[in-house]
Amino acid sequence: MAKSLRHLVLILGDQLNLDSTALADFDPTQDIIWMAEVMEESTHVASSKQRSTLFLSAMRHFADAIKAKAWPLVYTQLSDADNTGTLAGELDKAIQKIRPQKLLMTAPGEWRVLQSLRAIAKNNDLTLDVRDDAHFFSTVRDFAEHAKGRKQLRQEYFYRELRQKTGILMDGKKPIGGQWNFDEENRGSFGKAGPGLLPKPLRFEPDSITQDVMNLVNEKLAANPGTLNSFGWPVTRTQALEALDSFIQHRLPSFGLYQDAMWEGEVWLYHSHIASALNLKLLNPKEVVSAAEKAYKQGHAPLPAVEGFIRQILGWREYVRGIYWTQMPEYLERNEMQASAHLPAFYWTGDTEMACMRDAISQTMNHGYAHHIQRLMVTGLYALLLGVVPKEVHAWYLGVYVDAVEWVELPNTLGMSQFADGGVMASKPYVASGKYIDRMSNHCKGCRFDPGVSVGENACPFTTLYWDYLNRHVDVLAKNPRMLMQLKNLNRLSNEERDAIAAQARLLTNSSI
Repeated sequence: MAKSLRHLVLILGDQLNLDSTALADFDPTQDIIWMAEVMEESTHVASSKQRSTLFLSAMRHFADAIKAKAWPLVYTQLSDADNTGTLAGELDKAIQKIRPQKLLMTAPGEWRVLQSLRAIAKNNDLTLDVRDDAHFFSTVRDFAEHAKGRKQLRQEYFYRELRQKTGILMDGKKPIGGQWNFDEENRGSFGKAGPGLLPKPLRFEPDSITQDVMNLVNEKLAANPGTLNSFGWPVTRTQALEALDSFIQHRLPSFGLYQDAMWEGEVWLYHSHIASALNLKLLNPKEVVSAAEKAYKQGHAPLPAVEGFIRQILGWREYVRGIYWTQMPEYLERNEMQASAHLPAFYWTGDTEMACMRDAISQTMNHGYAHHIQRLMVTGLYALLLGVVPKEVHAWYLGVYVDAVEWVELPNTLGMSQFADGGVMASKPYVASGKYIDRMSNHCKGCRFDPGVSVGENACPFTTLYWDYLNRHVDVLAKNPRMLMQLKNLNRLSNEERDAIAAQARLLTNSSI
């Protein structure tokens, strides 16, 4: 190729939008798009078959959209004989062949990837122009400015700033409904009767491209976790829009009340199932929030449900991104509570007697999905209470879930779930006994463990570990005003009771339940 090529435009697997800033001034007579499927992205953590299939299929569908525009594209497939197996290796190879004047990309979603690509650019004496990712309401610079001079960073205040800045769910300078959030109204459980007739989730039959990818993943990544028997995630922009519409029409009205509820064997409940489409850029968060706000204004969905959903996108999603990019790379190594246990083997199989864990892990392996309470207050809670090394918990979450990209997964896992950052992300450790799970689900009804018991053969592991966690970390937790009530309850236990709990907790650390 001629050396006069202007830009080699890098498109990563989570940047599948034609309105990307990297493509804003794309000139097919001077520029070429580069995409690569590489083994490293499915093996640096054990990426589940569902996750790898979603990324690879969505990439191939996006490549077809590029070809339909007659834009030049260099695309490496995972099975290509000369595939180096890494993004860095494939980019270096493309540079040697194409000889561009400059590399251009939208900011990636992972520190590791950015450093790798920057190194290749430097080695080839090329400029790598990294543009802002416009698929957000704010920039990392906005968050950094918000964080200046603050002793604590809290999602609520950044969320309020963005509400005021955007006018979303606002009545002039005041929030619609007179309050900023409706958390208190969004913590319902299904009760003994259960969820009743649930709206059917929208799933998409794999087309020929997806089927080819599924075969490839089953062949090349046979040892990776999970199965593909149920694969039905949106892999195109059109499908993502259909998934959004399905949620708005059928599940948003009840989303708020039941967003924290769980029920045995029910995977989808009232959740949106669009996080993967958002994180791959098949959907824009602005159109998602707009659709939810419109549903409220038209009387289709109540304010608590709409506000609760919008807060997850306008508030939490923007907040965790700011945390990630302002705290990395040191953030990845944080282990404030000095956790040292290893992740139990049953996290990869669901083979455990704990009903709630079995249900959450089994559906994770089958679908690459679990909703936020299953992640925070079941699988995440158990790892926190057990004292698992935070990086091991992070690697599991990043690998198994279809919506996991590190910028959003790492702060949610390390900070919110494991409190490994010591309070940068969350105001307190989210710890609870088995009674919380009993209150929010029917899991305990069919489980051999009793959530009200902390010692003995029928003791709930969550309850045992809860009291042991408080006891182990009492000196640190006593400095946190939000933990004082829980520590007050701990102080009601005698030394003998604490010793018995500690002994039972040690058995849990060294066994597979």
